Amino acid sequence: MDSNPPLGFPAMHVHDLLQLDSLGLSLLWGEEALLGQEVVGVTATDLEEPGRFLGPGELVLSGLVWWAEGDSAKADRFVSALAEAGATALLAGEETHGRVPDALVAACRTHRVPIVAVPARTSFRAVTEAVYLRQWGDLSRRPTRLFALPENVRAELSRLVEDGAGPAELLDRACAHLGRVSCYLLTASGRTVARTPSAPELPARQASAAAARGGVWLRIEGESSPYDAWQLHVPAPDAAPPRVLHEIADVLARCRDGRARRLAADRMAGQELIGVLEAIPAVPAQAAAAAADTGALEEALALAGLPAGGPYRVLVATSGDALAEGLEHLEDAAYAVGRSVAVLHDDPASSGYDAVDRLRAVWPLLQQCGDPQTRLRLGVGARAAGADGLRASLNQARFALTAADEAAAVREVEQLDTLAALMAGVPPEVRTVFGTRILGALGDGMLRETLEVFLANNCSWARTAEALHLHVNTVHYRIERVETLTGRDLSRLDHKLDLYAALRCG
Repeated sequence: MDSNPPLGFPAMHVHDLLQLDSLGLSLLWGEEALLGQEVVGVTATDLEEPGRFLGPGELVLSGLVWWAEGDSAKADRFVSALAEAGATALLAGEETHGRVPDALVAACRTHRVPIVAVPARTSFRAVTEAVYLRQWGDLSRRPTRLFALPENVRAELSRLVEDGAGPAELLDRACAHLGRVSCYLLTASGRTVARTPSAPELPARQASAAAARGGVWLRIEGESSPYDAWQLHVPAPDAAPPRVLHEIADVLARCRDGRARRLAADRMAGQELIGVLEAIPAVPAQAAAAAADTGALEEALALAGLPAGGPYRVLVATSGDALAEGLEHLEDAAYAVGRSVAVLHDDPASSGYDAVDRLRAVWPLLQQCGDPQTRLRLGVGARAAGADGLRASLNQARFALTAADEAAAVREVEQLDTLAALMAGVPPEVRTVFGTRILGALGDGMLRETLEVFLANNCSWARTAEALHLHVNTVHYRIERVETLTGRDLSRLDHKLDLYAALRCG
């Protein structure tokens, strides 16, 4: 956000807020020099690591929903992000926990970020308005039509909300009287929910980076996951009066409530589809039963809003909310999401893009929205030509999810093209039993090491001896012991594969 307030209006400092009796703020820690810092903007957030949404000179409001008792490291990470972003102060709400945690105060003292307690009776909106009213002058003395939504616009927006208008129409109508103002409604992952006609397209990655460049950011209140939380963004901080933006945010919050109810109904239909899919046996007892299962599945696909016929793909994620938001990044895609499983109508010939590649591109953005300690992973099954192939795609997606890791957080079943990749998809508890059963008698000493080097050198006695600095006869002796203890013959390919797989399970 621009650090210069409009010409002729006084700047706002942290200590100015403390002097406003109407807010009832209490200073918990802050040195005089720090309290004299100029406040150039306000951001409300309950993300655990909000740094990418903050700019220098901003005041941070937090209801502390992210706080967990006894987790001082979480408080330190939060405040560290504020300090690195150059935030002027943290205003912490007392409503959620009844008080501001001591660990949070200690973290602010360590990172030299002033911390102020906001009583439960004081809304964050009141604090925000106090800052912007100071920057814009005393708006109450100026004509209302210049600094608030006109009454006819307010009435029109209320009518549109009642009629179920979408966020794009509401944002367009709300901003129409402001002229060519660029305004965006974005999710936490950078997806554009709506934008004004004069606002240029903002790709998700650029939207995430825009938070660091300032502008006005207002969180749209409502029940939401960390992945699809809405924020109203105006790149130019003086493009619209604060009161107008808050009124627009209130309208969009009402729209979000209605939208949330519809999305909940869609998720329920999606879960019913997944329930039908999971109930189908892997191997039908007879042809008639298979035909009946396919018929029930086709009916469930139709009820979930998916086109008849394929191709379809099943996706399984560690978070259903993240999966749903990720799929929203696809253009005009038809899909149904349950708790953590989705069925996607995936036809690159008609869509013009690879859906999984799109998901892979936005997955890091989704990871940034949630708990950084949570491993966000996605497994993707092969395309199924029709409903009868969905059961196989589901099993493939679950296996691919197990094989997903830090290097490949989005894993397609087609990517399991090596024995090592295939073994990675075997559940850890199964790998442990297999590895112990085959190699348990070797222990963790020289015999196991010799076997690893021997296989790595394509069973060459000379190269193994050279690598281990041993005599060839010693290598022969050790490999004979390995064969005796494991019951495998290393001259046979299948036995070599058994031992190699067991080593990969270790």
